[in-house]
Amino acid sequence: MDEAPHSLNSLPTTKVARAARFAKTGLNVGANYVKHYAKRAVGAESTTADLHAANAAELYGTLSEMKGSVLKVAQMLAMEKNLLPTAYADQFAQAQYQTPPLSGPLVVKAFRDSFRKSPFEVFDEFDINARQAASIGQVHFARKNSKHLAVKVQYPGVADSIRSDIRLVKPIALRILGLDEATVRPYMDEVEARLLEETDYVLELRRGQEIAAACTGLAHLQFPQYYPELSSARILTMDWLPGQHLKEFLATNPTQEVRNQLGQALWDFYMYQLNTLRRVHADPHPGNFLLQAEAGGTVGVLDFGCVKEIPADVHRLFTALLAPETLADPNRLAELLTEAGVVRSEDAPAKRAFYVDTMRQSLELVGRPFRQDTFDFGDPAYLQSLYALGDDLMQQPELRQQREPRGSEHFIYLNRTYVGLYALLTELRASIRTS
Repeated sequence: MDEAPHSLNSLPTTKVARAARFAKTGLNVGANYVKHYAKRAVGAESTTADLHAANAAELYGTLSEMKGSVLKVAQMLAMEKNLLPTAYADQFAQAQYQTPPLSGPLVVKAFRDSFRKSPFEVFDEFDINARQAASIGQVHFARKNSKHLAVKVQYPGVADSIRSDIRLVKPIALRILGLDEATVRPYMDEVEARLLEETDYVLELRRGQEIAAACTGLAHLQFPQYYPELSSARILTMDWLPGQHLKEFLATNPTQEVRNQLGQALWDFYMYQLNTLRRVHADPHPGNFLLQAEAGGTVGVLDFGCVKEIPADVHRLFTALLAPETLADPNRLAELLTEAGVVRSEDAPAKRAFYVDTMRQSLELVGRPFRQDTFDFGDPAYLQSLYALGDDLMQQPELRQQREPRGSEHFIYLNRTYVGLYALLTELRASIRTS
């Protein structure tokens, strides 16, 4: 049983250990700056791109080793194509597919803790080398009774590490940004709750079964069957689905018709979740989908660890804000924004007008695909305009000086979901029916 290269024998999970690992990274990044400017001082070549590459590699190494919430942040940043220098975006994109895996002994220990058996006793065949390793767990190939299986093994202590990270970051963020803890608590609680849910494999199994059963009528989607008897709190066993992740699939040069069908399947899946199930697969990064050209294009849906349950009033508010008649009626828009907590009763008229106008611009752009019968995500200008709007808004003095978050905490993951979906559809260059 050969070990995968660069496997991890332990993870820092305590607040002290993770803080020390961050501090070490800070020192190494500082040393890279010293080397960069020392080379420049003596006339040697050292470009900003070289500096970014060195620091990105250092930071990604730390995130990969620490797993958990910090690696989830890297995944999200990698989806924001225009947010980071290229070196960082390229490094962080690895978090969507592959990071250093756990060593074989730790994998075996996870099985003995769960089943009092090694994985080689549980399955007819088990590959000790992880096929994929990401932020919360890693995936192994196994076989039992002629079934090809994907076995997800959670990293030890990852739930505790998430709590440690939030406790470490929260007081620093509050102090630096000058925020009141009571004001930001709902937002921090929302993020912590979703991250911790991803460590609950019993919950993920149930959600995966429920959503797959509810979506059986949707075309061109494939879901794995889950196996409760081969699963536990830290181990999740499901069918091994065929297909490739987005990057590898696009390298096969699929036809436009296949791209469109895949994009349509993704769009229909998310609209059905939003409007019928009232809960959405809220982690739409490329590592959670398997694509294949068979049957004109089929999407395999993985990983129901992050699912956002949408309360009825939040669904009503979210869809009303995207409606075309809302944008045409400033008074109606102001009412909805007040209900959402973006506009407040104590706001001065000028501030109130600023927020209404700013949100009208944002909603017009973000909701554009919802208000057309068809939409071509093949034009990258749309997604670029979304990122550009965010940049422009952050240059506004009123927003730069704002010291408190506004809006419903439920919109954190809803917004993340749909920006992630748009990014996937743009990479597919899909033209779809949105009505």
